[in-house]
Parts: sequence; C-alpha cells; structure tokens
Amino acid sequence: MQSLEKLFFAVGLKDQVSSPIGKIDKAIGGMKRNAVEGFTKIAGGSAGLYATGMALESILGPAKAMDRAIGEVKSLGVADKEIKALTETALQFSIKYGESATDFVRSSYDIQSAIAGLNNGELAKFTEASNLLAKATKADAGTITSYMGTMYGIFSAQANAIGKDNWVQQLTGQTATAVQMFKTDGQNMSAAFTSLGADGQAAGIQLSEQMAVLGTLQATMSGSEAGTKYRAFLTGVGNAQDKLGLSFTDSHGRMLPMVQILKQLQGQFGDTLDVAESDALKKAFGSDQAVGMIKLLMKDTGGLANNINALGKVTGMEKAQLMAKSMADPFEQMGAAVTAVKIGLGQVLLPAITPVIQAMTEGGATVTRWTHLFPNLTKVVGFAALGIMGVVAAFSMFAIVGGMAQLAAVGMTPAVWLLSASWGFFKTALLWSKGALLATHMQMVLMGPTMAAMKLGMFSAAGSVWSFTAALLANPMTWVVIGVVALIAAVAGLIIYWDELKAAFMDSSWGKGLMNIVSSMVGWFTSLGGVFDWVMDKLEVIPGIEFDRTEVPALESGRTLNVPSGGLQQQLGGGGSSTNYGDVHISGGSAMGPAELEEWQAMEGA
Repeated sequence: MQSLEKLFFAVGLKDQVSSPIGKIDKAIGGMKRNAVEGFTKIAGGSAGLYATGMALESILGPAKAMDRAIGEVKSLGVADKEIKALTETALQFSIKYGESATDFVRSSYDIQSAIAGLNNGELAKFTEASNLLAKATKADAGTITSYMGTMYGIFSAQANAIGKDNWVQQLTGQTATAVQMFKTDGQNMSAAFTSLGADGQAAGIQLSEQMAVLGTLQATMSGSEAGTKYRAFLTGVGNAQDKLGLSFTDSHGRMLPMVQILKQLQGQFGDTLDVAESDALKKAFGSDQAVGMIKLLMKDTGGLANNINALGKVTGMEKAQLMAKSMADPFEQMGAAVTAVKIGLGQVLLPAITPVIQAMTEGGATVTRWTHLFPNLTKVVGFAALGIMGVVAAFSMFAIVGGMAQLAAVGMTPAVWLLSASWGFFKTALLWSKGALLATHMQMVLMGPTMAAMKLGMFSAAGSVWSFTAALLANPMTWVVIGVVALIAAVAGLIIYWDELKAAFMDSSWGKGLMNIVSSMVGWFTSLGGVFDWVMDKLEVIPGIEFDRTEVPALESGRTLNVPSGGLQQQLGGGGSSTNYGDVHISGGSAMGPAELEEWQAMEGA
C-alpha cells in the first residue's frame, strides 16, 4: 500500500504540474506559430511588392535611361525637333543592328560638342554614321565619335562644300572600305589620322589618298606610328626636292600625288635603296621616319595607286552597312526590339507618372523641413520606429530559436531511437522477470493454508534448496534481479549512512564539492523509492527473503503506515482475516480467483 500511495501522490503531482506547464507550452507554441506566420506573410507580401516593382522598373527603366541620355543632349541647346529625329533614328538603328538606343543617343553629345551648326536632322545622321562605322570596324562608339569630330575639324571645308550629310556618309564608307582593304580597324585608323593631323589637308592631299597611304603603312606598324611617319614625310618633302634636284609640286605649288613622287624617287635611286642611298634620302627629308615610309611604299606603287582609286570611288556608306549587317546578332536584335517597345511605352507613361513622382518629391522635401522645425516630434517618431524594429527583431530571434530547436530535435532522433530501444529491452527483461515472480506468487496464494507447511519442508530439505538455487542462478534473468538488488543495497546504504558520510567529507573543500554532487544524486535516487519498493515486494515473495525498510527514507517521510507484521502476504494467506489501510479495505478470507488476480496484476502494473 505504501507503493500505491506513492503512485497516487506522483499522479497527483503530475496533474498539478502538467496543467500550468501545458498552458505555458501552448502559449509559447502559439507565440512561435504566430511569429512564423507573420514573417511568412511579410515575406510573401514583400516578394509580391518586389516583383511588382521589378516589373514596373522593367517597363519604365529603358524609357528612364533614354530620357536621361536625351537630357544630356538637350543641355547643349539642341532643338526639340532634332531630339525627336535623333530618338527615332536611335530606335531604328538599335533594332536593325542589335545595339543600344540609349548609347546611340548618348554618343551624339560628343558630336554636337565637336561639330557646331548641325541642323535639319544632321545630328541624327552624323550619329548614325558614327555608330554604324563603330559596328562595322569593331570599334567603340566613343572612339569613332571622336574620330568623326577630328576628321570634320580637318576636312570642314570639303564637308561644307559637298554638304555635311554627304561628307559624313562618304567618310564612313571610305573608312569602312580601308579597314576591309588593309590590316587595320577603326581604332587604329582613328589613331593614324590623329597623329597625322591637318598636315595632309594643308598640302592639298585628297582624303582617299591619305587613307590609302596610312592603310598601307599599317600593314607593318600601328596606326599612330603610320601617322607619325607620314607626317615626317610631309614635313621634309619641300626641302627634299631642292636637295635631290627633283620637283614634287605642280604649277600651282601643290604637292604632287604620292605615286608620282615615288616614281621620281625610283627613277633616281631604283626600286630598292642601299645604305648610301638611304643616307642621301635621310639628309634630303631630314629623318629616318620619312625614309622608312618611302621604303615601304616603293615596294608596290601599283597597288597603292589601285587602292587610292578604289577609295576615291566610294561616296556612300553602303560598305559600312553591309559590314555591320553581317555582324548583327539576331538575338541581340530581338532584345533591342523589345527594349524599343518598352521605351515607346515608357515615353507615353512617364508624362503621366512624372507629376506623381514630383508631388512625392515635394512631400519628401516638406517632411525634411518638418524634421528641422519639430525636432522633438522627429525624435519621438524615430524612437517609435526603432521600437517597432526592435519588436520585429525580437520575434525574428524567437522564430529562429524555434527553428533551431526543431532542427536539434531532428538531429537527436537517432539518439532517442537508440535510447528507446535500450529501454525497451530492459523493460522487456524486467517484465519477464516480473511475470515469473507473479506466477510464483499466484501459486503461493492459491496454496493458501499450505504455505507454512511448504516453508518448513523447504528448510528441512537443504539439498533440494541448493538444487533450486543452482537452477535459479543458471537463469540469465536471475543475474538481472541480483544486479537490481545490489543497486538497491548500495543506494540504501548510502541513504542510511548519509549523515556520517556527509560529516566526514564536509571538513574539506573538495569534500564539500563532492558531497554537493552526491547530494543531488541521492535526491534523484530517493525519488525512485516507489520503484525500489516494488522490486523489494517482488523479491520478498521468494521464501526466506525479507527486507527491513524502517530506515529507508520514503517519499512521504513522517507518515506512519499501519502495516501489520508479516506483510500483506501473511494477511492474505491467514484465512478469514481482514485489514484496513487508510481508505482501502482488504479481506483475506479466501484465496484469490482469476478475476482477483487479474485485478491485482493491473494494480501492480499501474
């Protein structure tokens, strides 16, 4: 009955504690669940808002970039009609060649800065020619734009004479043809003319001839070096004709074409120059660079003449268009077409959206002014915002901790399975032993009045007892029971002599620490009193085994139990007697039947 009362006490204690703990757990779980749901909704809403913003940016972004580029060109004082023509040309060019319409418009800024007086759509045509030449000669738009400005500065008189529109188309076509004809590109051709400067134009040399000479030289040198050598030749040609006794100018004092000058030199020195002839040319022209150019060009004067004639026949930019078209990527063209559509949509939508944006900007300026006029209110609003962010951060950490706990639980699952398996094995062994003891107990109860006679017979037959003991020790479960008994004895001894041990160890500092640890262990073992009592009850069924429990601390210490001597077994087997245990009344008038045994087993199991 002592075990039964401890069971009732444990169950009551569990009921008293489980309810508050359950409520706390439920509250914490709900709190975590609400936090997770809240952040899930925030994430979903933020993702939708972000997607909407990205979609709007995808539609309006190209138009905004185009407007910024147009704004840059407008800052130079370009008229609106020129801007409109430029924009239309940019969109058509981008679709046709797969290039950026925004970069097209932006490149017109340098052209407008370098070439004054562009009107009637000339800015759009110059920009188109520059970007077309850049595409055809694999150069960047900035380099070719600068090239166009440089060339116009050199040949402005010719451009104005034939018309700027016609001149730029001719320049574009000739440059593209020269790049295709010679081992060069747009960037090197630009560097060559930059190094040459206006010396060729001052000497009255046609553009086609200058381009052919520079292109031929670039077969063995860079564009800038070719321009330097050509400039050195033009600088010394006047003195050279006097020293060599030759005439390199016509009746009007203009320099003869390059092929005629080379033929005169060949007539005097031959097709090749030896060391002495090279020194004579150096003294005449005044530099090694001029001599180096002459040597290269004298090798093929016929080819040079053909190239000059071919370049002179180019008047349009068809060659550049063909070269650019062959390098256009269909996928880039499709992308440019989509961008052009977005620019068109954006240019229609932006005028309607711009007033709203401007109103919001003005509102922001007003709020900024309020922050200076009302600093205290600004401080309150700022602290409120920080408080909200703090709460959000706290719940974020709460959700993170909850997630980490769930992950930890998942990680501990294998360990829990192993522990459960070990406990199940031990529990099965214990139940097996319990079943064997219960069977013995049933036999003893059924025997009833003959129990005392059996005890006397067993004590008198010592040999039989030793035989039974040997058979019992041969059973593996017996050793489990023995181990449990040894554990009980060790714990009981520790509890009984606890005061003496504590007094002995408390005299030293290390003993105090050890006793604190042992004290916590003793408290834990004491809580297992109900289990130990159950084991001792079962062992006492074996004849000759009894335990004195008067000194063992119980869970309900201080309570006096009304247990008759001899234990429950003697009372049940006494025949006809009855005993009261608190509110429980047990009558031992007759042996237990199957129903009573089943009830008793259920009670013990509980």
